[in-house]
Amino acid sequence: MSLNGPVTTRGDLVRAAVLGLLGTRGPSSRADIARSLGVSPATVTQTTKELLARELVIELESVPSQGGRPARLLGLVRTAGGAIGAKVTPNHVALVSVDLDGTVRSSRAVPFDAGHPSALDTLSDILRSAVADHEGHLLGVGVGLPGAVDSQASGIVDAPTLGWDRAPVGPTLRAALGVPVLVDNDVNTLAAAESVYGIGRQHSSYLVVTIGLGIGCGIVQNGSVSRGAHGGAGEIGHIPVSIDGPPCGCGNTGCLEAHIGESGLLASAIAARVLDEKGTVADLAAAAHAGDERARAVYAEAGHMLGRGLSGVVHMVDPELIVLMGEGMTEWAFWQAGFEESFRRHLMPARRNIPYVTESWTESQWAVGAACLVLASPFDADTAGAQGELVRARLQDVTAAGSR
Repeated sequence: MSLNGPVTTRGDLVRAAVLGLLGTRGPSSRADIARSLGVSPATVTQTTKELLARELVIELESVPSQGGRPARLLGLVRTAGGAIGAKVTPNHVALVSVDLDGTVRSSRAVPFDAGHPSALDTLSDILRSAVADHEGHLLGVGVGLPGAVDSQASGIVDAPTLGWDRAPVGPTLRAALGVPVLVDNDVNTLAAAESVYGIGRQHSSYLVVTIGLGIGCGIVQNGSVSRGAHGGAGEIGHIPVSIDGPPCGCGNTGCLEAHIGESGLLASAIAARVLDEKGTVADLAAAAHAGDERARAVYAEAGHMLGRGLSGVVHMVDPELIVLMGEGMTEWAFWQAGFEESFRRHLMPARRNIPYVTESWTESQWAVGAACLVLASPFDADTAGAQGELVRARLQDVTAAGSR
């Protein structure tokens, strides 16, 4: 999470900023808070005095300071606010309810048919139930989808995987739920989550690359997620890698995703006679784990193509770090042999030492990422627009017990 310039000294905004900062970055001293928010120490002292009186923050242990008396850390009373995150897939919706510090209170998956004519109404019903079940003060709902979203503030979606063309997801859900709703590409939500809770705290520019049904990429530059002019930045799965390659879900042929996404892996496994026409990705994984060299070769070739394609993205974006995650990471050991050699070989010498990390995977991470849209929005007004303002207003009203 990054601030778009210094926060003003208006008390209401500073109160929200302090709560959000402690919720996403953990216990901090008053001096650290002042530096992070770009406000005076006196303003932070007055603001935190009020928040302590309202039992929204608490004082923790002291830490050494440079030359002065020990600084007291402030911590968030994490039940001060929460968010709902939803990851929409073609056949289900993954839901989480999280506290302001990202602690997951509950998670579940609900069956969903994205191709049904009344899909948006069904999604509204699913989320309406989640809002009703949420305990405590709800700041808003974040929704991640596998497609291009024109902006979080608007929420108009083009998602070929879901069969949605200019779908009014944001307007429909806001009207149905009566709470702020932010919508974004699902991989962008993971990139936001890394910035708020993960390794992105130590890096201002990095890539989050997902391997699974498709191949996605979230781009963080100077602490902010880059979404592009139409919300479609990072679609590395649709980089063309072959002239007469397999058809892709985007309507093109020869895309990287068509070769190494789930359908591409299955096609390669069938061609290599690892699987028959009824085989699944789980069957391919089982064969590789059982020592089938043909299955392992399928993954190694996929890793080779991923490494070559990702090296081009590194040359274009120049990140400090790459984070690899997604459903496909359970078989990363079989991808890695092809990836490591290809990725390093295709990088220019000056870039060959760029680090990458892999992260273990649970489906709830998608939904937690979506919830991060809400938790970060009060401090990302250029992206969240009016919805971010509404979240910020609800963050001020944390004493309204019994509200959503």
